[in-house]
Parts: sequence; C-alpha cells; structure tokens
Amino acid sequence: MPPLPRSWWHLGTSRRWGDTVGTPQIQGEARIPRTISCVEYRGVLGTLSTMVRTEGARSLYNGLAAGLQRQMSFASIRIGLYDSVKQLYTPKGAESECPGMATRLLAGCTTGAVAVACAQPTDVVKVRFQASRTLSDSARRYSGTVDAYRTIAREEGIRGLWRGTLPNIARNAIINCGELVTYDLLKDALLRHPTRGSSPPPDNVPCHFVAAFGAGFCATVVASPVDVVKTRYMNASPGQYRNALSCLLALLTQDGPAGLYKGFVPSFLRLGSWNVVMFVSYEQLQRALVLARPALS
Repeated sequence: MPPLPRSWWHLGTSRRWGDTVGTPQIQGEARIPRTISCVEYRGVLGTLSTMVRTEGARSLYNGLAAGLQRQMSFASIRIGLYDSVKQLYTPKGAESECPGMATRLLAGCTTGAVAVACAQPTDVVKVRFQASRTLSDSARRYSGTVDAYRTIAREEGIRGLWRGTLPNIARNAIINCGELVTYDLLKDALLRHPTRGSSPPPDNVPCHFVAAFGAGFCATVVASPVDVVKTRYMNASPGQYRNALSCLLALLTQDGPAGLYKGFVPSFLRLGSWNVVMFVSYEQLQRALVLARPALS
C-alpha cells in the first residue's frame, strides 16, 4: 500500500502533482515510488469541491462503514468507562468532592489505552480501507471492510491488525485527555464560575456546546502531531519504516516541525464537529436515561 501523497497533508496551499512522484531516501525510510493522478487541491473547501467534482459526492463518505465500526468500539469504551474509572481513581472519602486534575488525567489515559487494546483492528482497517478507495478499481486490495480484515490477517498475520498499537495508545491517551478532561474542566468552570453580574449558566445544551467546542480545539492542538505520524505509519508499506520513531524522523526531515500540523484545519473541523455532536448527544441521552430509570424500576 503506497503512503498517502504529501499534498493531502498540505491542504492549505495549491499544489499539483504529476503522474510519478519520487522521494529522497531518508534514514529509516525505504525508497518506494508512488503513482498518483494529477489532481489539484486548494484549501479545505477546494478539496471538498474537487472530490465532489472528480469522484462524486459519495466519495466524501468513503470508508463510512469502517469509520462507524471504529467509533462504535472506541467511543463505547473510552467514553462509556470514563466516569466509572474516574470514580475508581478518586481517593476514599473524597467521592463527594470534585475530582482533581490528576484523577481526570489518569482516567482519560486509562480508558484511551483500554480502547486501543480492544479495538485497534478497526482503526487499522479504517485507515487502510479509506486509502485504498483513492486507487483505481484494479489496484484496490480490499473489496470491503470484512475483506480488509481477512486480507491483513492472511498477509501480515493477526499481529498486522494491531500494527501501530503503541503510537495509537499515545494518540488516544492524548486525545482522550484533550477531549474528555478538557470538556469536564470547561463544563465545571462554566457551572461553578459565573461571569461578572450574572448567575451561573444552567446545565443545558448551550453550556454543553461551548465546553465541547473548546474540547475539540484543545484535542486538535495536542493530538495533531501524533495523528499525522500515526496515519503515515499505519498506512506505510511493510518495511518502509523501522518503527514509529523512524517515521517521525522521516517526516521532520522532509517537512520540518510544521509538517506535524499539516491538515490542522480539516482536523479541527472533524474533531470540533465530532465533539459537539458527541457530547451534546451524550448529555441528552444520559439525562433521558436518568429520567426513565424510575419508570423502568
């Protein structure tokens, strides 16, 4: 599987690539030629319009099934267990007090790591399957997500489905703290500390929206470098990088530190919208379950 073209990470500029692109050999990276079609992207909106024009509107939802599998497995573990793990780390006798920063960070790191350990195959398949959708029909390696699981396990062994687990644990620990812990802190701050001359805002949708938007921005800032390295490493051909560290060094050699934040705007649009929808929905569902519990008992 050829690595993603560099132009896809550099969405903020206009860049045209020819039919064959070669890259200089870097320590820790094999020389693998890449062949892509001549496509021009101009920023986020330009990329969206180009994809719709050249590949159709359905291309915006390539890999949807794989993405749903990943989110259903990851989110149910790292978000569903967060409050329980946070209570587990709370010292005895302090259950009625507001949890401290260390307790929240430990809970975020723990649930993120457990989610990766259980659901890493869904992430590998999502990255590989979405990358294969950009190739011609004859060059695609997977006919569907189920075929992707089978092909990866057959060609690379069961361990291939857990490729990139360690960098993904680091990524999910960071993004979990950026999302869950930041949301937790912002929501508490909004409810506990009113603005001058006003009463504390109620625990309602606007409060959840503001906290979720801030959590999405913080998560993008702290997780973007790890996300860029993770995506390049997981989508690399076998033997291209010795490990995640050599992938990071190759990226820094090619693009410099700014390369770690390529694609920041689309990443923020994705994480920001995801956090708003997820946290607002989560709060409303949680409230509905609390109200329905007496009727069910």
